[in-house]
Amino acid sequence: MTPGILFLSLIFVGISMLVSYILKSKFRAYSEIPTSSGLTGKQIADKMLRDNQIYDVQVLSSEGFLSDHYNPGTKTVNLSPDVYSGANVAAAAVAAHECGHAVQHAAAYPWLGLRSRLVPAVQVSSTLVQWVLLAGILLINRFPELLLGGIILFGITTAFALITLPVEFDASRRALAWLDNSRVMRPEEHDKAKNALWWAAMTYVVAALASVATLFQYIMIYMGARNRNN
Repeated sequence: MTPGILFLSLIFVGISMLVSYILKSKFRAYSEIPTSSGLTGKQIADKMLRDNQIYDVQVLSSEGFLSDHYNPGTKTVNLSPDVYSGANVAAAAVAAHECGHAVQHAAAYPWLGLRSRLVPAVQVSSTLVQWVLLAGILLINRFPELLLGGIILFGITTAFALITLPVEFDASRRALAWLDNSRVMRPEEHDKAKNALWWAAMTYVVAALASVATLFQYIMIYMGARNRNN
């Protein structure tokens, strides 16, 4: 790793840690605010799915803090224990957001479909990319094409990070619209849910920006090496 890429990585690591800290703080604070409806995350999820005429998706409890996710392969909304059983603003926001992904799936939302199709390629590239990039940097003067291979692999993960942004923002949009229309929250609770989901989205924004910036750095290194060899 070159000094420039190392410095850039440290900057984004710092930003990521700050955003993650704020996100966890928000969710802990909003976990202390009960919803006026008294519905748990599980009940919120079930209701949102029914209201969207989705009956083939299961809502399950899964281990881990903020480990909540929707699995399109198994058609399951997986909620962490605090969200699954919690009857608070944070739990409602997370449960509705994950159901937003289920609604995307049912509606054949194109960005979700594209992201799902990229998953196998991302799994392969994420396994190989760090080693190919390292070898490419070490052999940059003799075999710059190896670095180009690493750039292509890294480009796949960068594309995945960018495609994730509209998927996550749209899921939050659907969640907040439903929370408002279903009236399971008071306006002040809805505002807090919106704030929590905004900070959750920022984690994806930071990751995408970091990936784009790092990819650009590797491209510049490759271009410089190619110009020297010509």
